[in-house]
Amino acid sequence: MYFLGIDIGSSSVKLSVLDGKTGRSAASAQYPAVELEILSPQKNWAEQDPETWWNCVKQGCAALWSKGTFSPKDIAAVGITYQMHGLVVVDKANRVLRPSIIWCDSRAVSQGEEALQSLGPDYCFQHLLNSPGNFTASKLRWVQQNEPEIYQQIHKIMLPGDYIALKLSGEVTTTPGGLSEGMLWDFKGSSPAHRLLDHWQFSADLLPAIEPNIGGTTTVNAAAAAELGIPAGIPISYRAGDQPNNAFSLNVLNPGEIAANAGTSGVVYAVTDKPLTDREGRVNTFLHVTHTSEQARNGVLLCVNGTGRAYSWLRSVLSANGNLLDYGLLNQLAEKVAVGSDGLQFLPFGNGAERMLHNRTVGAHFHNIDLNRHSLGHLVRATQEGIVFALNRGFDVIKELGGRCDLVRASRGNMFLSSIFTEAFANTTGSTIELYETDGAEGAARGAALGSGFYDSVQSAFAGLALKERIEPKPELQAQYQDAYQKWSETVPSAE
Repeated sequence: MYFLGIDIGSSSVKLSVLDGKTGRSAASAQYPAVELEILSPQKNWAEQDPETWWNCVKQGCAALWSKGTFSPKDIAAVGITYQMHGLVVVDKANRVLRPSIIWCDSRAVSQGEEALQSLGPDYCFQHLLNSPGNFTASKLRWVQQNEPEIYQQIHKIMLPGDYIALKLSGEVTTTPGGLSEGMLWDFKGSSPAHRLLDHWQFSADLLPAIEPNIGGTTTVNAAAAAELGIPAGIPISYRAGDQPNNAFSLNVLNPGEIAANAGTSGVVYAVTDKPLTDREGRVNTFLHVTHTSEQARNGVLLCVNGTGRAYSWLRSVLSANGNLLDYGLLNQLAEKVAVGSDGLQFLPFGNGAERMLHNRTVGAHFHNIDLNRHSLGHLVRATQEGIVFALNRGFDVIKELGGRCDLVRASRGNMFLSSIFTEAFANTTGSTIELYETDGAEGAARGAALGSGFYDSVQSAFAGLALKERIEPKPELQAQYQDAYQKWSETVPSAE
């Protein structure tokens, strides 16, 4: 039996088919080959058309089936993962009313701050475990205040993955994990955040029906089955935001385990059994995909908006006449430069409001450029080190809050393909890194197999996940990286 995983990213849509028997990917595809456009009609805005995601799903499925290694008729269940914190609004006919306000959009910061002050920090940090911040609920408040004619037509609100589930099933549903990602979940009450809804005069009817993250009961309808070429009636048995799903993909399920990711954005995601909350708002806690009422599992997340995005920007700027430099060449240049980049420092905060800096947009910066000493290799190394140093702040905060950081797992992809990056990461954090050959789409497919009952336990679901590389910190390098990190930290703007 085969299982389809769909990963709705802001850069592209990725798909993977898992062979349930071997527990390994049978085929994968990505559409489009170039990055999806992010619309920015005003400064600090970021939007995408949800129908574009669905078109990419259809095109990606066609590319998968063309590989000919299996029949799409053998797909037994579907799993979905998606970019977190986005807002999709539809009318009673399930028609999209406006472009989705996606994760890196910064327009609703003031709305979140107002709710924090009005509801009170004690309530927010005890019940939401977060400030309302710049999340889905605050984006809906922005629509209510600035586009009242659209707000009046809203029948249901969704996250991006919920919209793809709608296109597959015809039903509007969400999950507890999804609601927690949008600041719409009350951790104390184990229910939707009714007090926040009431404060902003949101009707609870705007929320979709709730089904489990793993083991959902909606099924693919005949229309979607015809569009995609898969059987009608198969379950949509898994759904999770991209970072909880990235952790799930890497078998990061227990307290003390950490998943790291450095794609478009960079994330440190630590699993805990405690309701950890950071009253400074530097990190955020969400329901983990494996959370149940019997066994609490939360994910503490630090996000840096522009990690891989910063590196791809540098590559683009350094490339002449559209002939993009090879990432391998850039890494070779960086390897010739010593730890600390000869004093050159990079702050990777140029992709919207940063939660670690109290939702401020401070921009990306190079510091201490010496025109007589610094070369292309210094720029490349300083960029990679700056990304690592920004992520390391997440480790500092998680430890400060009482969380454990025993083991880091990551996919062998994106920034983790660079030996400079992995060396800097291991020695700055002091953690052993395990790299696996997997991705979010494969994780969603694995979740679909588990949620449909094909696997009888979590352990059997991950039997096919193979460790590819293990990087240990080196004592002789740790002191050098820690020194560079401390100097870098002095250049980060104060969050006050």
